[in-house]
Amino acid sequence: MDRGHATVVIRRTVENLGPRHDQVTFDIDVPGAAVAVALRTLGTRDGQPIWYRGDLLDRAIILHLPTISEQRRRTEAAFWKQFEAARQIIAAGLVPIVEPEVDIHCPDKGEAETLLKAAILEALHALPVGQLVMLKLTLPEKDDLYAEFVKHPKVVRVVALSGGYTREEGNERLRRNHGVVASFSRALVEGLSAQQSDAEFNAMLDASIQSIFEASNT
Repeated sequence: MDRGHATVVIRRTVENLGPRHDQVTFDIDVPGAAVAVALRTLGTRDGQPIWYRGDLLDRAIILHLPTISEQRRRTEAAFWKQFEAARQIIAAGLVPIVEPEVDIHCPDKGEAETLLKAAILEALHALPVGQLVMLKLTLPEKDDLYAEFVKHPKVVRVVALSGGYTREEGNERLRRNHGVVASFSRALVEGLSAQQSDAEFNAMLDASIQSIFEASNT
């Protein structure tokens, strides 16, 4: 953010410490304390300057964070419930599929996926040795973001859901995420219709399956 006199860098950090998983801090880097230069003071208190309110307002940085609607909001508690359910499935001698989907229309999808990855790593770390899960994830904005899961000893397989992407875009994203294979549904049936003849339907389905298979084979 350029204020004319200095460049201010704002970073958002999530600290997953202790029993809480929602501690968020904002760090602001100001080179050379440039924003504080020439501010009038009312004196000091405990050795720290006291600024005029008008000067502070004139130089204030206001952050407008978008509100996530209730319909699109997914709490972290919901994420941890998936792994609680996974443990019950593991106890029955089966391999659970954990599917913490990220909406492809999320305005901060890349950041959401970074936070999700950190949470999944924490959940995997908490699993006892020998307990395995399969992860079904939205194709990420950053290529190979989930490569660590592909090689993780507690992950049987990482599969990708199409999540609303077209088959063409889903395949293209899948090719760039090595070791991840498709678990497409909407993208698989794209273009199929009850009005097609058997031959047309089968030909399109075969072509769709082949293209997804090739995209998965990277």
